[in-house]
Amino acid sequence: MNKLNWLDRTIAAVSPSWAYKRLAWRNGMSVFDAGGRGRLNQGWNPSASPNEQQKRGERALIRARAQDLEHNSDIAGGILQAFERNVTGTGIMLQAKVPHNVPGNAAGEINQKIESLWKEYCKAENIDITGTQSLEEIAEMIIRRYYVDGGVFIVKVYVKDDAYPFKLQLRSVDELNSLVQPGEGKRIVEGIELDQYNRPVAYHFKKESDGYYLNPAETVRIPAKDVIFLFKKTDPRQVREVSQLVTALPRIKDANQFIEAVSIKERVLACMSVFIKKNTPSGSVGRGVRSGGGQEIDYSGVSLSPGMIGELNPGDEVQTVIPAGQASNTKEFITTLVRMIAAGLGLSYEAVSRDLSQVNYSSARQGLIEDRKLYKKLQKMLIDRVLRPVYLEFLESMYLTGKLELPGYALDRNTYTAHVWVPPGSTWIDPQKEANANKTALESNQDTLARICAERGEDWRDVVVQRAAEINLINELIGERSGKEEQPIEKEEPDDEDDKDESSDDAA
Repeated sequence: MNKLNWLDRTIAAVSPSWAYKRLAWRNGMSVFDAGGRGRLNQGWNPSASPNEQQKRGERALIRARAQDLEHNSDIAGGILQAFERNVTGTGIMLQAKVPHNVPGNAAGEINQKIESLWKEYCKAENIDITGTQSLEEIAEMIIRRYYVDGGVFIVKVYVKDDAYPFKLQLRSVDELNSLVQPGEGKRIVEGIELDQYNRPVAYHFKKESDGYYLNPAETVRIPAKDVIFLFKKTDPRQVREVSQLVTALPRIKDANQFIEAVSIKERVLACMSVFIKKNTPSGSVGRGVRSGGGQEIDYSGVSLSPGMIGELNPGDEVQTVIPAGQASNTKEFITTLVRMIAAGLGLSYEAVSRDLSQVNYSSARQGLIEDRKLYKKLQKMLIDRVLRPVYLEFLESMYLTGKLELPGYALDRNTYTAHVWVPPGSTWIDPQKEANANKTALESNQDTLARICAERGEDWRDVVVQRAAEINLINELIGERSGKEEQPIEKEEPDDEDDKDESSDDAA
C-alpha cells in the first residue's frame, strides 16, 4: 500500500477506516497507469528537479563506466566499431562547387585547386596540432568519443610559420573545469560560460601540467567562436553532454558478468584434479603415534588447475558445488541482451553481434535499411557541425595566405563556399537484385539517379560525365575498327560488250 501523506496520517489517527478509504479512492481515480501510486508503482518515485541538476551528479560516473566498458567489453567494442565502420568509413569526400561562370573557373580550375589543397590539408602533419592524426582518423575519434563520453571538443588553433596555419585540436570533456566559479556577472555552469539565452560564450578548460596532469586550480578560457562542442541536446535546459551508451551500460555489464561466470564454471569443470585424503590415525597419544599427521595444510589461496595433485588434512573431504542451468541457456540469454542493447542504440542485432546465421535476404536488407538511416543521420551531424565549419575556416585561411586566388571573395563569399560532401558508399547484399530494382525505379520515374548514386557515395554528375566519355570512346574505337577491317566488298559487274558477245555466240 502507498505511504500516507501528512493529512492521511492525521485522519488515520482519528479514523483509520476513513484514511484507508481516502487512499483507495485516490488510487482508483488515477487516469494513467504510469501516474498511479499503487503497489505496482510504489518504488517508482523519480525526482522532479530540473533535468540538468539531476545529470550533474551522475555525468562523470556514467562517463567513467562507459570508458571502462569501452576498454574491457567485447559488446561495447562491437558497437563502437559498427559506428566507426559505417559513419566515417574510408572518409567523407569534399567536392567544391564554385560555379563555372566565375572568372578563372571556366573548366573548373578553381574547384580542382580547392580540392587539391583540401586533400593535402587533411594529412596528419597539416590538420592536427599534434601531427598524429589525419582528418579521417580525427572523424573516427569524434564518433567514438561522441558515443562513449557523450561529446567532444574541437578547438580551432592558428600557428605561425606553417604552410597550413589553421589546425585542429581535439579535447576531451574530462578537461572541462567544472569547479570554476562564476564572477564579475558571469554565469558559468560546469565549466561553460553562458549568456542570458543559455548560449555558450566561452569554455573553461583545466590547465595542463607536464603534458598529462590537469590542474583544476588553473583555468584556460577559450571563446566559444573558436570551439566546436559536439554533443546531443535532448532537453532545452541541457548544457553538458551525457554518454550515448547510458541506456545500454547496465545490459553490457550484465552480459560481461554472465559470460565471466559461465567461463569460470566451464574452466572448473574442465579441470582434472586428484586429492589425496589421509585417514585420521587411531590409538592413544604415545610413542610412534602423531595426532596431527604432520604440519597442517593451509587451503587459503588454493585453486584448481588441470592435472593438479593435492593433499588434504586428515579427516578433510572435498565437496564440489556444480551450478546447473547456466551453460545450457547461455546463447539465448546473451542473444537477448545484445538485442536489447542494439535496440536501445537504434541498431540491429546483426550490426552489433556480426551474427548473420538467423537472417534471410529480406530481413537482412530491412535491417540494413534501418541501420543506414541512423548512419546517415550521424553523417549529416558530422558534416553540418564539424566538417562544414572546418572547411569554411580552411578556405578563409587559404585565401588570406595567398594559396588560393579567388577574385571577389571578400565581396561574395557564398559563391566560393559552395560545396557538397560525399559520404562513403555502401553495397547491398545482392547487387543484381538492387541493380534491377534501380533500373525499374528509374524507368518508372519512382527514383532519381542522384539519390541512387548518393547511396553509393558518388556524385551523379560525375557518373554521367564519365559514362558519356566512355560511350564516346567506345563509339570512336568501333568506328575506327570498322573503317579498317570491314571494308565494303565491290561486286564485279559484267562488261556490256562481253555480254553482247556471249549473247551472239549463243544465238549462233
